[in-house]
Amino acid sequence: MEEETKGDYKASRGIGSFKSTLSGRSSPRSSPSFKRLHSSRTPRREARSSGGVQWFRSNRLLFWLLLITLWAYLGFYFQSSWAHSNNKVNFLGVGNEASNDKSDAEQNQRRDLLDSPVKLKNETGQNQPEAGKTIDVVLAKNDDGVASRRSLSSKKKSKKAARGKSHGKPKKTVAIEIHEIEEQEPDIPKTNASYGMLVGPFGSTEDRILEWNPKTQTGTCDRKGDFSRLVWSRRFLLIFHELSMTGAPLSMMELATELLSCGATVSAIVLSKKGGLMPELTRRRIKVLEDKADHSFKTAMKQDLVIAGSAVCASWIDQYIDKFPAGASQIAWWIMENRREYFDRAKVVLDRVKMLAFLSESQSKQWLDWCEEEKIKLRSQPAIVPLSINDELAFVAGIGCSLNTPSSSIEKMLEKMKLLRDAVRKEMGLTDNDMLAISLSSINPGKGQLLVLNSARLVIEEEPQPDNSKIKNSVRKGRVRSALARKHHIRALLQGSNDHSASLNGFPLSTESSVHFKEDQKKHLHLHNRFASVDDTDAMNFDVTYKRKVLADNGGTVKQSAKFLIGSVGSKSNKVAYVKELLSYLSQHSNLSKSVLWTPSTTRVAALYSAADVYVMNSQGLGETFGRVTIEAMAFGLPVLGTDAGGTKEIVDHNVTGLLHPLGHPGTQVLAKNLRLLLKNPELRKQMGVKGREKVERMYLKRHMYKKFVDVLLKCMRPK
Repeated sequence: MEEETKGDYKASRGIGSFKSTLSGRSSPRSSPSFKRLHSSRTPRREARSSGGVQWFRSNRLLFWLLLITLWAYLGFYFQSSWAHSNNKVNFLGVGNEASNDKSDAEQNQRRDLLDSPVKLKNETGQNQPEAGKTIDVVLAKNDDGVASRRSLSSKKKSKKAARGKSHGKPKKTVAIEIHEIEEQEPDIPKTNASYGMLVGPFGSTEDRILEWNPKTQTGTCDRKGDFSRLVWSRRFLLIFHELSMTGAPLSMMELATELLSCGATVSAIVLSKKGGLMPELTRRRIKVLEDKADHSFKTAMKQDLVIAGSAVCASWIDQYIDKFPAGASQIAWWIMENRREYFDRAKVVLDRVKMLAFLSESQSKQWLDWCEEEKIKLRSQPAIVPLSINDELAFVAGIGCSLNTPSSSIEKMLEKMKLLRDAVRKEMGLTDNDMLAISLSSINPGKGQLLVLNSARLVIEEEPQPDNSKIKNSVRKGRVRSALARKHHIRALLQGSNDHSASLNGFPLSTESSVHFKEDQKKHLHLHNRFASVDDTDAMNFDVTYKRKVLADNGGTVKQSAKFLIGSVGSKSNKVAYVKELLSYLSQHSNLSKSVLWTPSTTRVAALYSAADVYVMNSQGLGETFGRVTIEAMAFGLPVLGTDAGGTKEIVDHNVTGLLHPLGHPGTQVLAKNLRLLLKNPELRKQMGVKGREKVERMYLKRHMYKKFVDVLLKCMRPK
């Protein structure tokens, strides 16, 4: 019996029985018996019996760390998504009951409130809607124009106020936003009752005749060019000062599109959402950052280059450099204004950015003179990067570009452009004998539309000129000449005008625009009289010959008349008070009002250029900085009548691609005379248009602009 007990005991010890376990508990871990009892448990058997549980027990700390990390990541992810989403209230189907109960009508009412003029209280940042609800002005709009519906507690407001007092910089931003609100004016209804004759836009007509829509275009990058190689896989941040359909925002939008099509990553900051380009930015997949402060500054620091597209961007640049001083070395500032008020706004940071870029030589010289007056020393020599026409307009105008295909060659596009011209003019109610002069700038005193209407009135009412006696004498002399001699005389004058215009320091084709000659130039004085005869005598005789030819062909009477089209109705850059002044002027001159057309602001301008015969650029003050619309009109073969100032006189070659006239009221008479000259000389219009088109093909296509932009990128962009 004892032997059986001993055998069982040995067996139990060998297999690690319950008894051995109990004996192990009572034995010290360092005792030989304890070690002997547990020596039979090999690692393999232990792992097979309790591997998963044992691993969990030994790595419990690591497991909890992973769980906490995952929880924190999910929390930050959902919080960030909620903060940056357009529909914060209904994110993941969760929102406060008060906000969810709001109807669509109430939400639309809030959108209208944000788009309407706002009256600010004297000492508060709040405005009062119709329902009496108080909304803080500091609350920014979302991307879709809807204000954030989060209600701020008094504690959060006090914290924001404390932060604002401690830093001081945010005050400048608030002041800018309030200034933008004050500039918004109630627009005039875009109806015929308001403007008399409102035509266009003609986007559907373009699509039907051209059989092509620019919205289907995905990219026009020249993969073999230096610009494409430089920007590939790079990151850019573009600063828009506004979203109006004017030169600067349109140029920045097209730059962003080109960067994207060349393989770059592009983000955009919009300082003011005034204008109608936001849907177009969305269509072109240009990412617009909602935040204009800390988030945008941090984003800018990660970019290879920051490109600011207006002098109005000075406040953002100033705050960004104060926040990140090193970021100044990655800023290229493309300034597109030339008035002193813009210089005064930008001068505080002109010497801090890496490089400035201007649109024309005259603008660059003007800003450098102002810098010298203020003793501002720039970090580098400014670059000259003039604007260009985009491929979409070049394509419709029949100029070779990246959009041409065998089915849409240059010859076919020229034919379609003629068809487009006929269709649009028919919709406008114009005949073949009407000369349409257009001006598509934003409507404000700086663009001089009221002076254009004054000149148009002189043309339509055919008021007698001050030098009427001289005209009669020259007409009497002109009748002695034969018809063949007159034709040869006109041809010789037109061919020699370009050679001799340098000898005249004025406007050779207009007697009233001539200026004083130097003593050594008196030998060329007879040229002035010859040009005067072109303006008065030969132009009239040429018109008579032309009319007789048409009468012989048609067997009826032909009446030459001028029509004028003023564009950009409804643009956010328009001055409503000035528009009302134009309408009041037209109401006082009924004959003029019958000859004036209006068209809404649009990016589909190819139809308007196709239908036109003359383009008028009448910018006042220092003149137009460059004039994007000027080169667009020249691309469509239009002669340009522009002021002798700013970038216009650099683009327009007097007597070759157009005619120049003085600024202000003195230029009104000269502009009227130039309009009469082109009205009575269709062949002269055609010749000037051809020369202007050739100049655009030589200097102002997209490839020319980006070739000059390469120098800016090489000097400013962060190396890889």
